[in-house]
Amino acid sequence: MLKGFKDFLMRGNVVDLAVAVVIGAAFGSIVTAFTSNIINPLVALFGGNNVEGFTYQLLDANEKTKMDFGALITAVINFAIVAAVVYFVFVLPMNKIKERRKKGEEPGPSEPTDVELLKEIRDLLAAQQGQQTVVQSTDVRNPKV
Repeated sequence: MLKGFKDFLMRGNVVDLAVAVVIGAAFGSIVTAFTSNIINPLVALFGGNNVEGFTYQLLDANEKTKMDFGALITAVINFAIVAAVVYFVFVLPMNKIKERRKKGEEPGPSEPTDVELLKEIRDLLAAQQGQQTVVQSTDVRNPKV
């Protein structure tokens, strides 16, 4: 059971999809921070200057003209941290495993052999015949079976 799950994960599609989702979510926060803290204040600009830490007030009388560089820097740092974790925990180990498989050091996902498939078919047929026998033997119209 665990071997099948490992083979499923090692195909690569699942890991690639997970990486794409995580990176996409992290990059979405950068885009949101950039638009809400840089672009929106530029649109609301009507004049005036005021500087407070990592924020810059473009117009004193209008709170919407505040550009918050701290939030943007935080989003970039969060993105970098998430991307590094995803790379070192998922991508790098998967690439190492793929390299080993290409070199022949580690076997790839196993596929059933012809003998295993034939045994499975035999067992399924035997199980079906066993069920039919039980059904036939309980049939009151045909007591011989």
